Amino acid sequence: METKNIFDIIPDYTATIGVMGSASGHLMRNEKLIADAREVGRQIALNKCLLANGACPGLPDEAARGAKEAGGKTFGVSPAISIESHLKKYKSPTKHYDSYLFTGLGLMMRDIINIRSSDGVIILPGGTGTLNEFTVAYDEGKPIGILTGHGGIADHIKTILRFCHRRVTNRMVFSSDPKELVRKLLKIVHKTKANESVDDYLLGDNGEVTQIENGFRFDKTQKKLF
Repeated sequence: METKNIFDIIPDYTATIGVMGSASGHLMRNEKLIADAREVGRQIALNKCLLANGACPGLPDEAARGAKEAGGKTFGVSPAISIESHLKKYKSPTKHYDSYLFTGLGLMMRDIINIRSSDGVIILPGGTGTLNEFTVAYDEGKPIGILTGHGGIADHIKTILRFCHRRVTNRMVFSSDPKELVRKLLKIVHKTKANESVDDYLLGDNGEVTQIENGFRFDKTQKKLF
């Protein structure tokens, strides 16, 4: 049976869009960035999607705020095992959320659950944590939208991929305009076919990494791939 997009099977399906980005630090002093993060959330809500994030403070929470102000629904995937741990240990928010999944898995493992719960992912500016979220989403083959123009790793994704001998795929879009970014991402979400099993996107005859590696030539003289 041919692999299908989820909308082929459930036409009125509500897409979940994950939002990843900086939880603290100097980026949170950028008022334009904060406004754009809220607008990302607002656009997710106006497009009748569910906003998911890592239930953390910072830019993802600003996006959740924007979604709620626009009448949308939000879902937090918490690293904590309970609401008490969520509040006390992780010092994470509750105001802008309709429901939570308390994973009890900590920050890094929580990222995997968060991304796998999302039909598409938006990468806001951030640091190493956001980079981790991007690489997981990339290797999982998720549709990815990247908000550019504010610094952080979001403005260096193409360089990072080049260093890793990877490429910008047709599942990725870039924009400095939140409305355009969400619109472009949803187009990809609505046409991307599901993987049949874990790592299908990466490995096997048609896997992304397999195709990339097969495209490299090894120069024995210079001892490098190009």
